[in-house]
Amino acid sequence: MARKIITINRMYGSNGRLIGKALAEELGIHYYDKELLEITSQQKDIPYGELVKADEKKASPWRYPIDDPYQMNPQFRFYPINDMLFESQSEIIRSLADKEDCVIIGRCANYILGDKCTSIFIHAPFEERVKNVMERLGRTEKSARSMIKKVDKERRSYYEYFTDEKWLDMSQYDLCIDSSRFTQDEILDMLVALYKRI
Repeated sequence: MARKIITINRMYGSNGRLIGKALAEELGIHYYDKELLEITSQQKDIPYGELVKADEKKASPWRYPIDDPYQMNPQFRFYPINDMLFESQSEIIRSLADKEDCVIIGRCANYILGDKCTSIFIHAPFEERVKNVMERLGRTEKSARSMIKKVDKERRSYYEYFTDEKWLDMSQYDLCIDSSRFTQDEILDMLVALYKRI
């Protein structure tokens, strides 16, 4: 029996992660976001905190994403931890998709799984995302604007580096939602209905 997998890519501040988590809770299925880092940490014996630094970021040619002792380990010296993390998470994502229904946030999961998943992209106008980040994280407007630009750039670079696809090419997603146009409950209703049709 084919599993029902929903992948969610999201602009920073569009509430995509919160929507994904609420959807998984509503459906009673597993939710994977930072949990993928925890699994990788256990499998590769690298501290979780070090993996967070490389998460959803492509390797920089100028600096190491994590502390030198880990990057200088013989297995990583000529192979960026970012690349190892992507490959490890890809294996985990494929394994999960074979075993259970779930919601997976980011990490190129839509590309990794192809037609084995239903892919969602959640976006919102920049100003709405600024408001969301200010409210959610208590940041100033200037800080929120800067953070959104930085995280979106990292996510776009990461996605395009590992997939050779354009992050904002909406044609590669099954459903694109402007989260500023609907309440979270309305979006959940849409996604629950979508899940039931898969």
